[in-house]
Amino acid sequence: MITPEQAGKLLTEWIETPNLQHHCRMVATAMQACAQKLGHNEATVQEWWLAGLLHDLDWEKYPDEHPNYALEHVLPQTGLSQAALLAIKAHAPERTGKQPESEIERYLFACDELSGFMHAVSLMRPDGFTGMKAKSVTKKLKDKKFAANVSREDISRGAELIEADLNAHIEFLAGVFEKMP
Repeated sequence: MITPEQAGKLLTEWIETPNLQHHCRMVATAMQACAQKLGHNEATVQEWWLAGLLHDLDWEKYPDEHPNYALEHVLPQTGLSQAALLAIKAHAPERTGKQPESEIERYLFACDELSGFMHAVSLMRPDGFTGMKAKSVTKKLKDKKFAANVSREDISRGAELIEADLNAHIEFLAGVFEKMP
């Protein structure tokens, strides 16, 4: 399997935009934390981290083919597990036809849009993620003009897929993101 160092290099080779690189790192960190919370072993935790890190690999260069381009032309050569590849495929079901079913697939779907939205919220706060509460995030979710490109439906569906209360999922991720460099 691809090492974390190789995955990081691949990320920077394929994604030049610092914001998109940051998003991928946030999703990787969220996935790692979720896998640890669920009690998975280190190999599985790393697999989840890799799926999160590489899920948007082709977004910048092939936005109209995302994530299919990376799934067909780049990621199979990395040795990424079949489970991680399927999770990447399932994070964009409207583009791939693959619905999130397995645990890793459901969690990647549940962490992706929410991570991006929470990052947008953090930028509006003087302390970023420090002390962020679910209430401040859900308040912004109601404002359709705020981060308008983020699917509120996907955020709600993600929480449902992992059978989590949305507020609890937000609070968990806020704590995870607060510790990120």
